[in-house]
Amino acid sequence: MISSFVMCVKKMGTPPRQHLGAHRPLPGQPRARGFSGLAPWQSLGALTCWLKIGGWEGKAEVGPAFPWLFLLSWIWGFCRGPCGPLIVAGEQEPPGGEGDTQVPSVPFPSSPLAVIVLQASEDKVKQLIREIGREIQQLNMAGCYWLPGATLEHVARCRSLVKVNLAGCHLTSLRLSRVLSALQHLRSLAIDVSPGFDASQLSSECKATLSRVRELKQTLYTPSYGVVPCCTSLEKLLLYFEILDRTREGAVLSGQLMVGQSNVPHYQNLRVFYARLAPGYVNQEVVRLYLAVLSDRTPKNLHAFLISVPGSFAESGATKNLLDSMARNVVLDALQLPKSWLNGSSLLQQLKFHNPFYFSFSRCTLSGGHLIQRVINGGKDLRSLASLNLSGCVHCLSPDSLFRKAEDAIDSGILETLVASCCNLRHLNLSAAHHHSSEGLGKHLCQLLARLRHLRSLSLPVCSVAASAARADRAPAQPATHAVPRGFGKKVRVGVPSYPASVSGPATPQPASVFWALLKSVSFLERLELIGSNFSSAMPRNEPAIRNSLPPCSRAQNVGDSEVAAISQLAFLKHLTLAQLPSILTGSGLVSIGLQCQQLQSLSLANLGMMGKVVYMAALSDMLKHCKRLKDLRLEQPYFSANTQFFQALSQCPSLQRLCLVSRSGTLQPDAVVAFVAHCLHLVVCHMFTGESLATCKSLQKSLLRSFQAERPALNVVIFPLLHEGLTDVIRDVPMMHLDEITLFKSRVAEEPPDLWW
Repeated sequence: MISSFVMCVKKMGTPPRQHLGAHRPLPGQPRARGFSGLAPWQSLGALTCWLKIGGWEGKAEVGPAFPWLFLLSWIWGFCRGPCGPLIVAGEQEPPGGEGDTQVPSVPFPSSPLAVIVLQASEDKVKQLIREIGREIQQLNMAGCYWLPGATLEHVARCRSLVKVNLAGCHLTSLRLSRVLSALQHLRSLAIDVSPGFDASQLSSECKATLSRVRELKQTLYTPSYGVVPCCTSLEKLLLYFEILDRTREGAVLSGQLMVGQSNVPHYQNLRVFYARLAPGYVNQEVVRLYLAVLSDRTPKNLHAFLISVPGSFAESGATKNLLDSMARNVVLDALQLPKSWLNGSSLLQQLKFHNPFYFSFSRCTLSGGHLIQRVINGGKDLRSLASLNLSGCVHCLSPDSLFRKAEDAIDSGILETLVASCCNLRHLNLSAAHHHSSEGLGKHLCQLLARLRHLRSLSLPVCSVAASAARADRAPAQPATHAVPRGFGKKVRVGVPSYPASVSGPATPQPASVFWALLKSVSFLERLELIGSNFSSAMPRNEPAIRNSLPPCSRAQNVGDSEVAAISQLAFLKHLTLAQLPSILTGSGLVSIGLQCQQLQSLSLANLGMMGKVVYMAALSDMLKHCKRLKDLRLEQPYFSANTQFFQALSQCPSLQRLCLVSRSGTLQPDAVVAFVAHCLHLVVCHMFTGESLATCKSLQKSLLRSFQAERPALNVVIFPLLHEGLTDVIRDVPMMHLDEITLFKSRVAEEPPDLWW
């Protein structure tokens, strides 16, 4: 079984630049802002190795006395075998360019950055751990769901490990116990807690290791405290609740902990508490058990308290006591609470903040007046704030009246105060709301946001970037029967643009538009999302697929191909999401993005143009041939035809690793899919939810797994009818990292604090 394996070696000559808004140091560590920084065990001059298995990264830190000549000769001998070429990239390029098999002349320790890319079998992973395991200090194997437990158990050989991430790996309680028993220096741990986990099977040596762990990330698939009660020195606790309400057989689950799982967690040293809940009442019941301990005695050093809950989460007596205690005893610099805890309360006025770097008020009924008075405190200096999530806050840029209609204009004074106070914002989310600007020079939302020159990620509703009134130079959107001059039945030739006669090649952005000016001012954006205010994905989490969607906002009709073309100014753009843009006529703006945004790594397109036909197919095909670094592609479009032409275009993306297609009444050509997967050697995720029959989907999925899984053990193929009643059972088997990162649609800007986990 062959899988991709990447090692990145970086000489740590100086400490990394601290991110704005980092955590307080561990004991003995210099004070620094943010969740990142050198830990006390990371001495200057050390070397950091990133291990990448199956296309997913891992990291290891080794000391300066590491035997580099041995490692280089070992890798050299390994790469000259049948597994594949040695590629070195970074600041020191080998002679001959990419793919050259010559050993670089610059020794590793003196090279600022070297990346070694090779093909490694499962046995080679074991061999590498045997040979250099004792030198590794940090190891990230998150999402290695295909590796068997016997292979993962070899991590116990890395006895110098200080940080290890095993999230998404299949480990039983006994195997976890054997691994952790050998890691006496461990301080940071990430694991999954799956059904069948039994804390009583953990050995005394394992519990001794856990007692020294300061950072824990735990994903729960069953009601349990997991290893939290054993971690008596916790300073950072990250909890992800992914418990389903029903078993596969339909039995209703209870949120009560199993017998023997009721040990009390130790929170006395806690500084960061983060909980993210998937939909479902069981997740809410279990998180209440974790919070009950906090309500009894709130840690005095707590400075980040974050709970992300979809939908409503009723406030209980225990949570009210917790919030009252926090208001009296702690000073926060990061906050996120369920909307029901904030709506109509004066909690924000009672809580104390000091140099906050992250706020999330997603889906809260927070009016603009409350935002200014309670959060910004009348315009006080919030230059420390790096990330702000106001997604779904429909009233946050309006006066105190909560009777605002969707077509009402925002209060530009509120936004102006926000921009002036939070001038160093790097991540801003204003999606899922109607933020319409009124007429007035310099008062458009885009013109005000252009002052935030430090932005790196931005999420906006489509209607917010439209001009205040319909543009005179834009013809109204044509009826569906006239939107595509080439006719309904004519095929698209890949590489031959078939745009209307009025459009010659890629669309050109309009320099006079406010959206064009905004993107020119924030030219260092790495992530941009334009999402329709009424957009909802047809692919929900634990429910049947959505058959009908709400119509787009009327102002979104003023946003079309030229606005999309304006995005091509962003030379550093890595992640782009476009959803519910009804006035896309040809998609010619996509071609401009493909030509200019050469750093693009992930692309998500949903419901562009009219819903009855895919009008941008030719432009998308033309765009894809320029996307040489594209790794993730998600397409959600009714009536999408995944035919030979589409897959031939997609095959020109040599770096593609993950593909997700969601199309109600869509079709696919099985032979074209097989040829595409065979051509894209790095592809490890192929998810397709269309209108094809169950028999066709099962046959294609079985064919792909039979043909390619032996040489790509990480390959995850899910092909299933979108509207089939069994979709929810299929979704539950998708590895969490893929489900969360590409299969499900969501806004990702300011979703969580920067650098929450290493």
